[in-house]
Amino acid sequence: MAKKDKNKTNVMRILDKAKLPYTPHEYEHGDGAVDGVTVAARLGQNVEEVFKTLVCHGHSGDYCVFVIPVAEELDLKKAARAAGEKSVEMIHVKDINAVTGYVRGGCSPIGMKKAFKTVFHESCQSIQHIIVSAGKIGYQIEMTPETLVAFVRGSVADIIK
Repeated sequence: MAKKDKNKTNVMRILDKAKLPYTPHEYEHGDGAVDGVTVAARLGQNVEEVFKTLVCHGHSGDYCVFVIPVAEELDLKKAARAAGEKSVEMIHVKDINAVTGYVRGGCSPIGMKKAFKTVFHESCQSIQHIIVSAGKIGYQIEMTPETLVAFVRGSVADIIK
């Protein structure tokens, strides 16, 4: 059990503190980020249940977070509409850490520096478990989509191409 505690990420500690159930997963990543489809394969998980977290800058100046299946691509027009923005654009990789506190490939919808408007792709409503980054490359967490969406005060919409 001691090994598990050593490998706890801040996301896991936040969920523990909130007494929310989750299943931690670890995957081999070499020395850097791997794409989400590869993460799903390394975890032996269904690609439709593994989601990536994308951060955009809205026309209003606010940041928005979009959580979509790893094999899909964000539709910026649909995403803007879902976030109540005139338009959104992906933030630059160099800005990810300053905005979220996370690194590229380890960005989680839980525990960002600030609580941003968060929208999940609607497909999360038809799966039993959603798997997202645990806030560190090589670590993921699995929980029910309802619990995750509610915990981050997120919404659900069609936001992919």
